[in-house]
Amino acid sequence: MTKYRYFNALRKLVIVVSGVFLLSGCSHLGSLGEREETTAATDEALHPYTPTVTRKAPVRLQTVPVREDDVWARIRNGLSWEAPDNPAMQEALNYYLNQERFLESINGRAALYLHYIVEQVEERDMPLELALLPIVESSLNPVARSRQQALGLWQIMPATGEYLGLDSDWWYDGRRDVRASTHAALDYLQNLYEAVDGDWTLAIAAYNAGIGRVTRAVQRNAEARRPTDYWSLRLPAETHKYVPRLLALSMLIADPEGWGVALPAVANSPAFAAVPTGGQIELARAAELADVPLATLKALNPGHLRWATAPSVNELLLPPAAAEQFRQQLATLPAQERVSWQRHQVRNGETLSHIARRYDTSVAMLQQVNGLRGHMIRAGSQLMIPRGGDWQGSLAQRESAPQAQGYRVRRGDSLYRIAGRFKVSVEELLAWNALNPGEPIYPGQRLTVYPGGG
Repeated sequence: MTKYRYFNALRKLVIVVSGVFLLSGCSHLGSLGEREETTAATDEALHPYTPTVTRKAPVRLQTVPVREDDVWARIRNGLSWEAPDNPAMQEALNYYLNQERFLESINGRAALYLHYIVEQVEERDMPLELALLPIVESSLNPVARSRQQALGLWQIMPATGEYLGLDSDWWYDGRRDVRASTHAALDYLQNLYEAVDGDWTLAIAAYNAGIGRVTRAVQRNAEARRPTDYWSLRLPAETHKYVPRLLALSMLIADPEGWGVALPAVANSPAFAAVPTGGQIELARAAELADVPLATLKALNPGHLRWATAPSVNELLLPPAAAEQFRQQLATLPAQERVSWQRHQVRNGETLSHIARRYDTSVAMLQQVNGLRGHMIRAGSQLMIPRGGDWQGSLAQRESAPQAQGYRVRRGDSLYRIAGRFKVSVEELLAWNALNPGEPIYPGQRLTVYPGGG
């Protein structure tokens, strides 16, 4: 069967079963080894599966000339895997086709991040299908957080992030950083690929379920003299869906018109340039110097968690057209307007006077910055210490930054209604709470909200 006849046959099959109810959940969130150890109860979620067709050698899904102005076309031209014809693939295709305008809905984020991811995948000579993995993981949202605390474009767990060398502190989380998380995730995928003897389907499954779970499944099948390919293994339900969803995305992108999905062009050019900051700087001030919207600056630098850049990170990502202006304006910024911040953990026996003398500042300033009404401080508490002339202006920016608050869903609520109440977008609510588009909410559910936008 040629690839085009296969597409048409499978498309007809999808139409026939389009009414199948699909579990939305958060199955695409929370990867990178979070389920390395499991209990016996987990085995109930294992799905043994025998493919209905034999997996063929990789071939191009579609051969089209590269359009220099569209990164989707660039990806399409580099796709090299063939999807089998089986129920898992049919379900994966339905998952996306039943989310109306899914690919169109992520196009704004694709314009910011996808070109960089594609460049990194190509530079390592890895399959371009892997550039689509952040869509499966997070819908290309760098601030998406799963219920298991996986975070970022690539949904990296805290312990895995530490293992991969991603910095994380009060100021910054490398799992949300576009460049740092991409480098770490691709390193990890390469390691997994080598660990499973060069089988990308097994490597991707291990990315989701953990290398231990996958190798044990392979060993069980080998001992039972059963096939040891991905499609034949008994794996968790989430992992059972994971590889098919990546392949289904590849199919949609290979032939969007044939599948009836909208795929607006995304510029095939860098969306950002890295510019040195020369030290810590408030994001609002940086946006003003670069003459770009603050929301754009935050979207390009999601690794910064506070109102100012992290002390350990001395670069900002800016739209290429704004990079030179930022350099010039930053060079003329008076030294007294540069402010740096430290965090001080109060020790036993310390007083505000001791701390003020240590940092060559005043008790009044410490009280104002940290919202203290008196002189009482407790051991173990944290104080913010600004250093520089314009600390009051920096403090004002800190205090105006949105703060997270909890919201309990009420009867009759919808995401649209909650978004309107807090003056945020539905997309932001989805990201802050690791919800899938179309996923229902229920009375009593706790949501995280940043009033006015986070």
